[in-house]
Formats: sequence, structure tokens, C-alpha cells
Amino acid sequence: MSDLDAGRLAAVISPLRRALLAATRAEARLPEMSDAQIDVIRALPRGTSRGPAEIADRLRLSRSTVSNLLGAMEGDGLVERTPAPADGRRVVVRASAAALDLFDRFDAANSALVAQATARLDPGERAALDAALPVLERLCAVLAGTESPPATPDTAAPAEESN
Repeated sequence: MSDLDAGRLAAVISPLRRALLAATRAEARLPEMSDAQIDVIRALPRGTSRGPAEIADRLRLSRSTVSNLLGAMEGDGLVERTPAPADGRRVVVRASAAALDLFDRFDAANSALVAQATARLDPGERAALDAALPVLERLCAVLAGTESPPATPDTAAPAEESN
């Protein structure tokens, strides 16, 4: 069994994301939004608000980068900043109705494009891709620093004793 070609995997991830983003924007006729702006909206699901520092931590971006993003997004009507309910000196951010509508259209077009593209793969390729999803999700969690450690013999559930 050979080792994973990490360079090849890394080289395909970024172009894959860019290609999917460009195709989704075109399909749904969405305005130009950066990956970072989409990630900010994704971090602010309907009915939630978060402070800029929490958004920065979630996205693993610097606070100044998030502050600049939020300023531009507020100017475009994509986010709304309000005083925090518990502490009026702090600010919380929520996605605007317009941003949530754009994101819903983005997600629907994105999913449809992936479904169309994967339908063009042969059954073996689709099965391999399906089998890779949990590993890719875990890889994302590892890279984001949000993974749960794998179960070890010490932390695994004890086996049931048979009588």
C-alpha cells in the first residue's frame, strides 16, 4: 500500500473549491462575493448573531481581517451590526435577510452542480468519492483544529461481558 500523495491532494483542493465557487456564482447569477464573505455568512446561520472576535476564531482569520470584511459586507447590506444585548459596549453581527437569501441560492446551486457533476462519474468513482467523504470531513476538522481525538483502547467503550 502506498502513502498518500499529500502534494497532489493539496494541489486539487484549492482549484476544486475555486471551480465550484465560480460555477455556482454563474449558475445562480450571484454577485461577486469572496470565499471569505461566504464563510462569514456560513458562520452566521439564520437566527444567530456573533461577535467579530468569535467569527474570527471560527474562521481562523485575524480580527483585523474580519473587521475589514464586516465593514465591506455591512456597506453591501450583507451583515448588520448591533450592540450586544448583554453588554452594549460590544457589537454582535448577524447576516441580513438579503445575505441569507443569497446564501440559500448559493447552497442550492452548489448542491445541484455537485450532483450534476458526480452523475457524470462512473459508479465506481461515485462510490470512491462517497467513501472518501468521512475522511475529508475529518481532514477538514484536523486542519481547522476542531477534531475529536480518535478513540483509543483506553477511551473506547468497554466490551460487554458475556455470561
